[in-house]
Amino acid sequence: MIHVSRLEHHIREELDKTAPRALVVLDPLKVVITNLESDKVMELDAKRWPDAQNDDPSAFYKVPFSRVVFIDQSDFRMKDSKDFYGLAPGKSVLLRYGFPIKCTDVVFADDNETVREIHAEYDPEKKTKPKGVLHWVAESSPGKEPIKIEVRLFEKLFNSEWLTDINPNSKVVVSDAYAGSILKDAVVGDRFQFERLGYFAVEKDSEPGKLVFNRTVTLRDSYGL
Repeated sequence: MIHVSRLEHHIREELDKTAPRALVVLDPLKVVITNLESDKVMELDAKRWPDAQNDDPSAFYKVPFSRVVFIDQSDFRMKDSKDFYGLAPGKSVLLRYGFPIKCTDVVFADDNETVREIHAEYDPEKKTKPKGVLHWVAESSPGKEPIKIEVRLFEKLFNSEWLTDINPNSKVVVSDAYAGSILKDAVVGDRFQFERLGYFAVEKDSEPGKLVFNRTVTLRDSYGL
């Protein structure tokens, strides 16, 4: 017998070599790029593989960058701190494969507490060099939301060696995640690395227009070998 963490270690090693990368946002927060024209869409190069060579076009895929992009809710805070590399009022971050953006305003819901959307300006010259790098997904055209997928996040079933110590969050279903266009033609069994989130496979429950992804393993094992 071997510890499950050792098995997962070897799964990660294999998937790191064979699973193309993709951008997925689990809990979307709308970001409006105020200094970008509403009808402008840029096609940016994103890497399928982390070590892709610039002269190998098959190692890249296109992602749209438009006036409306989405980041994960967890990557924004109203109060910044030294150990937080996400977005905050007045702070800049880099959108992976894209441009630096700076938060210029925050729009709240009617309760004056829930953040409804963020306004930001992008740096087209890329002169800003922020420390934080965020994954993101954009509208492919004005008003057209990104691909919506279901994501199932699996964690350890038990919190400890005791069989009664069951992890209540061992399975979390995210029904309205946003994904980049690289996933639109995925079929059952296809495997991807969702950047910053882990390794995922297309589940057999998938239907036309509604892909379902199961997380195989996270990017890192907090339990150690």
